[in-house]
Amino acid sequence: MAEKQLTRKRSSLEERQTMDVTLFLSRAQFAFTIGFHYLFPQLTMGLALFLVILKALFLKTGEARYNAAVHFWSKIFAVTFLVGVVTGIPMEFQFGTNWARFSASTGGVIAQLLAMEGAFAFFLESAVLGVFLFGERAFGQKVHFTAAILLWLGTWSSGAFITAANSWMQHPVGYALDAHGHFHLTNYWDILFNPWFFVQYFHTMSGAVVTASFVVAGIGAFYLLNGKPVAYGRLFLTVGVIIGLIASLIQLYPSGDLAGQQVAAHQPVKLAAMEGLFQTQTGAGVVILGQPDPSQGTLDNPLIVPGLLSFLTYRRWTAVVQGLDGFPRDIWPDSISLLYYCYHIMVGLGTLFILIMALAAFLLWRHQLFRARWMLWILLLATPFPFIANTAGWFTAELGRQPWVVYGLMRTSQGETAPLSAGNVLFTLLGFLGLYLLLGLLYAIIILTDVFRASTLAETSESAEEEASR
Repeated sequence: MAEKQLTRKRSSLEERQTMDVTLFLSRAQFAFTIGFHYLFPQLTMGLALFLVILKALFLKTGEARYNAAVHFWSKIFAVTFLVGVVTGIPMEFQFGTNWARFSASTGGVIAQLLAMEGAFAFFLESAVLGVFLFGERAFGQKVHFTAAILLWLGTWSSGAFITAANSWMQHPVGYALDAHGHFHLTNYWDILFNPWFFVQYFHTMSGAVVTASFVVAGIGAFYLLNGKPVAYGRLFLTVGVIIGLIASLIQLYPSGDLAGQQVAAHQPVKLAAMEGLFQTQTGAGVVILGQPDPSQGTLDNPLIVPGLLSFLTYRRWTAVVQGLDGFPRDIWPDSISLLYYCYHIMVGLGTLFILIMALAAFLLWRHQLFRARWMLWILLLATPFPFIANTAGWFTAELGRQPWVVYGLMRTSQGETAPLSAGNVLFTLLGFLGLYLLLGLLYAIIILTDVFRASTLAETSESAEEEASR
């Protein structure tokens, strides 16, 4: 009898361990696929705004360089949009393959938002993109400009529906929960006007514009460092730096400030983990540097600005900020160290972006930017960092929501597909790693080829214009 009980206990323990490994691999797979996927939408959402601005400048001034810039960036937009679509499809399938219980429970809410994104925003983007890429000669400049505006609205509305779905998972509203644990939509407008949504959407879109700004300015810097084509290098730098400075400032305030206050109000345990605040403090400081040790509940080698966290969170220097010790351990985020580092990478890079763009804007105002090679190198080398910052920001949002998949209502462990073997998930994860590596290399080759080709073509065009003017 004792042997049978011992065997059952061992079997139960092995089953729980297997489920833990499977859950970890499913989370890792979704994190990888969505992290890779979001490299592309953040660029297209930002570039869509640039296409509208450049086209408007062409219609206002009549200068051909603005329209040539539209053509250049529309090619990059189209390729990036296509890769974004391809990498987005596997995430939809994972809701069924890896997160079936989550889909069954929340489908009454989440499915509505995803359907709206597909039926309205995605089809608007796809239809208008064809007109924008191939309809300029057939329909004229005004229709082409209208298509640019609709493309911008389509990309940003697509982001809105996806953000609304994530906002509901962070702060669920407008639902009813039945006896079987299934969520049902009761008020669609409550979800669309979820207070969490507006702040998160504002922060997400400004982050996308920061990414596009650094890409535009970085390619402009490359052209000037390369010595050709100078006219387009100057144009890309000017537009990228001006818009980049504005978007970087918005990331800090008001969108970043509002996001921080929202987390403090609705997810205080996330705030404590993000800041590495293990003990409740009066006049809590902001940690600039430090290494969290969750097992000991300490922050090693901290560099802290005293009282600043209390002020930023509650607008009082002596306000009490609740630490992790004020919450049950079973609702702590399960990756505190990773959450802490992701948050600090995001904030640190965001601060650096402001400094870079402010310095570049100052040099632009002083008519020195185009000759300051050291600044051009900084802009060029900084090009990939907004992608890192945006990815770290999303990881902060998602890691901080743990252990919940629907905050406060449904744990992540309750949402995975059962039964599902760890071997099957590992197989698909390795497959995605290999496939996305090849896809990423192909994308990089296409984009870099287009950048170098545009350099040669623009150089030839500029030489011809100079000859014609003599």
